[in-house]
Order: sequence, then structure tokens, then C-alpha cells
Amino acid sequence: MVFDFLFAFGKQKVFALVGESGTGKSFQSKLVAQKYRISYIIDDGLLIRDNRILAGHSAKKEKSFLSAVKAALFDEKSHRDEVARRLQNEKIKRILILGTSEKMIFKIAARLQLPPPSKIIKIEDVSTKEDIDKAIRSRRIEGKHIIPVPSTEVKKSYSNIFFSTIQIFKRRITPAVIPTLHEKSVVRPEYSKRSRVVISENALSQLVIHFTDEYNKDIEIKKIFIKDVDMGYRLIITIDVPYGIQLGGNIHEMQQYIIENIERYTGILIEEINIIIDKVTE
Repeated sequence: MVFDFLFAFGKQKVFALVGESGTGKSFQSKLVAQKYRISYIIDDGLLIRDNRILAGHSAKKEKSFLSAVKAALFDEKSHRDEVARRLQNEKIKRILILGTSEKMIFKIAARLQLPPPSKIIKIEDVSTKEDIDKAIRSRRIEGKHIIPVPSTEVKKSYSNIFFSTIQIFKRRITPAVIPTLHEKSVVRPEYSKRSRVVISENALSQLVIHFTDEYNKDIEIKKIFIKDVDMGYRLIITIDVPYGIQLGGNIHEMQQYIIENIERYTGILIEEINIIIDKVTE
């Protein structure tokens, strides 16, 4: 039997949170939902209400990236019908849809027989550039994804991809507003799992020297200390700089340049770089 129905559009309001893959949409979704008094979230194939998964199946359990995209878009009729039925039974008034583009949001809304979004929020509106860059790095190097529900919900159906838990305490805004604790689950989907990349200390040192030279040829590296940690490496770089170089305000920029280039070309994770200026030379 063909499943089909129409919601009373006038009674529902759809919100959208848009951002490229890995920019932290799932991480920010609960705070966005709280701000706009939204109880329901559509994220990566799941219908979530508050801290419960009500229907659907997570794209994060798929074994290939292509099948994950199809799940996130509710490509299979049985999947979208299951979620659409639950939406009808819930009689929702406000719902937040997460997607990588406005086109994706409109497609999901249409497939679930929801009205088009009346408010579109971009990830840049709710997250700093530093947080977005950190989320992208975590996704690219570690393959970590977020499901915005507590671990007890995720472990029931997705224990094979469960990794850890994040708890975010939202501070009191006004005396009348009670502080809220948001718990999110960190997972590693099958399609993003990979073995840790290992590199020799000598090869890593040569990369540090190369990218430091690219950043500024006048900087001389005196010593490199490398520590092998759980998922990657931590570095302490001791340098000499010529008199007159205005490096003080650019140390963070230099750190990021070395980290981003090493990770881009090797796939290893640089957890931290500390730079020590030993002396200023003439």
C-alpha cells in the first residue's frame, strides 16, 4: 500500500542548520534547538526528540560513504515513511533539520512531507572559526562524528560505532533560566574508521623543518622534541629568530601552518605544537 499524507503546514515551523560536512552541526544542534525552543531534530537519518531517538536509522552506521549520504537524505522509501509516520503521530510544532546545504534541507523536508524551512541558520552564525576548524580536523584525521543524544541511547542500537561521550554545560543566561547539561555521543562510523598512521621521528622532524622554512626562511630550528601520544604526536620546537622579525603575534599562525600541512600531506594527527624562542640573533 502506498503511504502518503499531508501535514497541516500552517501549524508547523521548520528550522534549518546548514554547514559543510564535519563543521560541527550535530555538536551545536542542541544549543540551537534550545535557543529557538525546538524539541525535534532531524540529523543524519534520525528523528530525535530531546534526548531520545524516536525513529529512523543513523547514516553513521553505514559501511560506505555513498550509503551514508543516501541514509541522510532518506533515499529509501521504508526509511522516510517510518520517520514521516512518527512525525505525524507526534504532531510537532517546531523541528530543526541539519544538512550540508540548503538544497539538502529542502529535499529532506519534502521527502518527510514537512513544509520548507522558514528560518535557515548557518554554522558560522553559531560557531566560531576556531571551533569549526577544530571540528573539521577531528573529522578529517580521527573520523569522529557526533550524535546529539546521550550515550545510553546510542549504545542500544549503535554500540559497534560508539566511541565516547561529551557533556556540555550551558550556563545560566538569566536568573529565571535554569542551566542545562547537554550530553552528546561521539561515534566512529565504519566508513571513516582507519588505522592510526605512524611516522618515524626523523621523517616528522624533516617535515617540521620543511614547513617552518616555507612559513619563514629566517627562522632557525635548534631542537625538535617529539612525543608519541595516543592518537598522534605532540611537538616542542625550539627556534632562533633574527633581530627585527615580528614573530610574537604570529606564533599561533606558525603553529597552525605546520599542523595543517603535516596533517594534509601525511594523514597523521598532530595534537599539539609548542614553540620556544631560545634567542634573538643579530
